[in-house]
Amino acid sequence: MCAEYVGLVVWDVDGTLIPADLRWLRRAVARTYAIQEGEIVFPTARVHGYTDESIVVDTAVASGVSPDEAEHGVTRFHEVLASVMAEGEQELARDQPAYPGAAEAIAALDDHGFVQTVLTGNLRTAAEFKLRVAGLDSRLDLTIGGFGSDARDRFELPAVVAERFAARYSEPLDAGRAVVIGDAANDIACARHGGFRVIAVAHRLTRDELAQHSPDAILDDLEPNTVVATVESLIGGDH
Repeated sequence: MCAEYVGLVVWDVDGTLIPADLRWLRRAVARTYAIQEGEIVFPTARVHGYTDESIVVDTAVASGVSPDEAEHGVTRFHEVLASVMAEGEQELARDQPAYPGAAEAIAALDDHGFVQTVLTGNLRTAAEFKLRVAGLDSRLDLTIGGFGSDARDRFELPAVVAERFAARYSEPLDAGRAVVIGDAANDIACARHGGFRVIAVAHRLTRDELAQHSPDAILDDLEPNTVVATVESLIGGDH
């Protein structure tokens, strides 16, 4: 491990670093299952903070596809989503730019010695594509990330991050020195499941709504100095 390492920051992607937008899933589900886009029905309770595969299966079923057919289409969905996003790269850059402060917060954390990666319900190809287009990938170690293509249950992803961290840096991850930054209730629950500290950003939910799920801290935005100070306060400042 490099001497400058002080902790691990694990970012959620959609709703945290860039605005969430279901158009890509809608298009890919429609194309995968031969459904008109206007007939796609997203399940209201299981979208934000869940993995793409679980959302796709639930959405296909809610849109009239049989459970067996929905499951059978998951492999094809991976290919279709990659094509849909590649076709929409200019649209993605125009309509889903990084949240204000996101790039600067990542840079500031890097300058303070934090290793950074992502834990996201996105398939790995989709996450990497979005982060590259938004200009957020250069200081993130995506080799140790946890993605929706690694497990359908998001709660399995903290263990994926820990395993990859240990392999990459030749020492076990101390969960007490890992901080998740997310925006959804399931981000908070997932971090807790992994034993990580968690910061919630009020990009989509209000402070009061986030407080009901008891994150360690709540931020209004990604102002870099505030992000760094909050992360350092949670890790304990003993580095």
